Amino acid sequence: MLIGVLALQGGFAAHRRTLHALGADVREVRVAADLEGLDGLVIPGGESTTMTLGIAREQLAGPLRALAASGTPVLGTCAGMIMLDRSHLGLMDIDCRRNAFGRQVRSFEEDLDVAGLHGPPLRAVFIRAPWIESYGDGVQILAELEGHPVAARQGSLLAVAFHPELGQDTRLHEAFLREVVQAGAAAAVGPPPRRR
Repeated sequence: MLIGVLALQGGFAAHRRTLHALGADVREVRVAADLEGLDGLVIPGGESTTMTLGIAREQLAGPLRALAASGTPVLGTCAGMIMLDRSHLGLMDIDCRRNAFGRQVRSFEEDLDVAGLHGPPLRAVFIRAPWIESYGDGVQILAELEGHPVAARQGSLLAVAFHPELGQDTRLHEAFLREVVQAGAAAAVGPPPRRR
């Protein structure tokens, strides 16, 4: 299982460490060629404007859209969630509000019930966090905070407003890796045969 972590800017190293500790092979993604052969991709937190400029500079927008369109699972965290929205890569039918909970000094942790994660609430770290301002019918909201969606799924795309790589709880990464395995198994089986 080979997972890419977009490494143009932001918290990619912490994601790499978490994924590696869970047994995944990890490749840092900086140019389009780095997307070849990936089974999944993480777009980390960071600064969304800087990340947007890096994606444009490396001409990564088209290849990233193609990867997601192929059904490859993608996890976007914090700024990564913003990158997935309608105004950026346009991969998810969501609009995000940047710094929705306040600036850096307003960073906080919160226990969140995230649909699909078994066990106790997930301790989520919010740093200059966005929230989902609006979303389409195909989007499933997985968690809310103060009435605002902060985790969502659409097909093979998972977006969260917090930083799961900064806590000790690895359940979100584990769930993402299970999805990667399932997507790989489905691709290996292929479509059912057509009747003649």
